[in-house]
Amino acid sequence: MRRALTLFVSLALAGGVAAAVPATASAQGRAVIPLSHPRWATPQTKVADAAPSSKLNFRVYLSMRDQAAAEATAQSVSDPSSKTYRQYLDPNQVVDRFAANDATVKSVRDWLAGSGFAIGDVPSNKAYVEATGTADQVEKAFAVDLAKYEVDGQVLRAADKELSVPAALGNQVLGVVGVDQASQLLKPEHTDGTPSDVPPSAGFRNAPPCSDYYGQKTDTTDPAYAGKNLPYAPCGYKPGQLRSAYGVDKAGSDGAGTTVAIVDAFASPTLYSDASEYARRNDPAHPLSQSQFSEKVFPTNPDMEPPDQCDAAGWYGEQTLDVEAVHAMAPGAKILYVGSADCQDQSLDEALNWIVAGHHADIISNSYGDTGEDIPASEVKVWNQIAIQAALEGIGVYFSSGDNGDEVARLGHPAADFPASGSWVTAVGGTSLAVGNDGKRLFETGWETGKSTLTNGAYVPGPPGAYTSGSGGGTSVLFDQPFYQKGIVPDALSTQNQHGNHKGRVVPDISTVGDPNTGFLVGQTQTFPDGVYYDQYRLGGTSLSSPVLAGIMAVSDSLSHFHHGFVNPLAYQVASHTPAISDVKHVDAAVERVDYANSVDATDGLITSARTLDYPNLTIHTTGGYDNVTGLGSPNGLAFLLLP
Repeated sequence: MRRALTLFVSLALAGGVAAAVPATASAQGRAVIPLSHPRWATPQTKVADAAPSSKLNFRVYLSMRDQAAAEATAQSVSDPSSKTYRQYLDPNQVVDRFAANDATVKSVRDWLAGSGFAIGDVPSNKAYVEATGTADQVEKAFAVDLAKYEVDGQVLRAADKELSVPAALGNQVLGVVGVDQASQLLKPEHTDGTPSDVPPSAGFRNAPPCSDYYGQKTDTTDPAYAGKNLPYAPCGYKPGQLRSAYGVDKAGSDGAGTTVAIVDAFASPTLYSDASEYARRNDPAHPLSQSQFSEKVFPTNPDMEPPDQCDAAGWYGEQTLDVEAVHAMAPGAKILYVGSADCQDQSLDEALNWIVAGHHADIISNSYGDTGEDIPASEVKVWNQIAIQAALEGIGVYFSSGDNGDEVARLGHPAADFPASGSWVTAVGGTSLAVGNDGKRLFETGWETGKSTLTNGAYVPGPPGAYTSGSGGGTSVLFDQPFYQKGIVPDALSTQNQHGNHKGRVVPDISTVGDPNTGFLVGQTQTFPDGVYYDQYRLGGTSLSSPVLAGIMAVSDSLSHFHHGFVNPLAYQVASHTPAISDVKHVDAAVERVDYANSVDATDGLITSARTLDYPNLTIHTTGGYDNVTGLGSPNGLAFLLLP
């Protein structure tokens, strides 16, 4: 159940950012929080009323004192053409100049306390006031009825209409997070072999034959595909291969002096041990020391209503991939894993805000997203405000662009994915990468996969196969074209999904390897038929692309002796006149892939398929120049690492 595009038209956010929309007064002396009601919460999708005594934990986010000035300052410290380029603010300066003042915090706290809520955390950047109470108290305080609604196979809580607050607080409240469960629509962006059961995750292995590098082995026993004998898919690239392919091994720097944060839900109990074992086996010259790795995991509140569907084990695989990929690219960088207690109340935005409020990292990699942009607009403003604060402080925020291509197969219409569609984050797309025996890039093309399964001696369906997954991309209906895309992104792309001559923000910005058929070898503790233990398998998705780029940026920061912060303005400038970013173009290629039918061994047989790289039959395409599959292209060795 998704909102039609027409419902987003009024949400176009001027200047490429989410402008604060003032609350509107109602006849009852209250102020409505605009667009705070999920559009999927309709009478037709209602399943049941919320239990009045059920506990909710939520956060009332507060508006900046001068958002326009904050956005202008964020642009000036990020834009190479500005006189104040890289003159970042520290967290205290951000609070002093732009955060809600003490009187605002007090007025919201007093109202919540007077409504019967227990008051929780107010972060150091005064971004929100946290509160806990019953569903009945929430209904009375925000003048709504809470119920359970069916959406995308889940049953999620939401209000029946827009939330409202007392009129005196109307201009002080930016949005409310946690009353609805829309954040549960944010899922890990990884694909092929993703564990999905109660932890420890169900086991997965890649079947042979597969190759140590692209083109090592060719299938000469099965029928030719489109007249060609195909190379077997790589078994999974190892750290040294990716460092070589992207020229990181020539940098003379390993990311030392930088901290990369990874945000996900939950925390795998074997996260560090798996990542350190992975490095020991596959990159022994670069062990992951305990001093390099730290965690901040928000505690679960046992009094809260448990999520209806919240796949912890699926997130465990995500975390493992993220940590191992960052360390693979930047083995000297520190890694901070930040996990929300769940994907419901103590959620991902809180984890992201904690990093920004204390400037606990220089780079933040986020490998999750929504299918499209169907998140209540008041929550979109919350995420956007956090990203603006990150830009002010010189923190780069990276988001996977999604694994569902143009989203037509899921939504019925093209869509970019949120939060990657935000104007103050770097959206990272995925590529199919061929790494040769010498560690060099043989080619790189856009990741969009077509699958043809070998059935009774023939490939079904025939070339280019049926679409399975690929790099997310497209034009946002939430965000206007940002300043850094003007004159660079073709109008033919920026005007898609828009009305008239309006131009939107186009995703992605830049790309790295994401295709699971040319993917990364990961190691994780899993549950196999013969026990629970560590094993390795190939994995991909833009969940790989984001931490790979985050690691590359950590090396660039270390090499340059400064933090690039929000890199988009610089990237779009250098892409137009330097070789720092390689233009990714369409390549006509495919690989042969063999899988275990039962995911772990040959007991139940093998499945052989041909996987077309850069599948052509979508509304987004890999082309010369900027495109909506790979963005500007991919990092080009030292020319990229030495970005000015």
